[in-house]
Amino acid sequence: MALKSFLLHALTWWHDSTLGTALFTRRRGEKVGTDAQGNTYYRERNGAKRWVIYNGDIEASRIPPEWHAWLHRLSDAPPSERPLPVKPWEKDHLPNRTGTDEAWRPPGSLVGEAARPRATGDYEAWTPS
Repeated sequence: MALKSFLLHALTWWHDSTLGTALFTRRRGEKVGTDAQGNTYYRERNGAKRWVIYNGDIEASRIPPEWHAWLHRLSDAPPSERPLPVKPWEKDHLPNRTGTDEAWRPPGSLVGEAARPRATGDYEAWTPS
């Protein structure tokens, strides 16, 4: 069982960071900060590369907008050093829920709990003339 766990950790990227990423992070990485979900952000000591080690599922939509901007070099300073101003109309970041139990299911969807409501008379079926 330990061998299987080691091989999964070493060879697959979708469960956790690979062995190569862990070694690169340890050797050349400098921790920059952590977001509210526990994802940890790093940069290479010479500033050439930036990356994230996910806390849990590896899903790109789990990265908040301010950290996304930093990863893609849209901002020079990371949010841990210079946080972006929060607008009063902004909502907290939520990752994509598609494919999970928390996904939105509209009324009448095949996996929804309710049946499609009957037509209310505002629909007229097309018939060929």
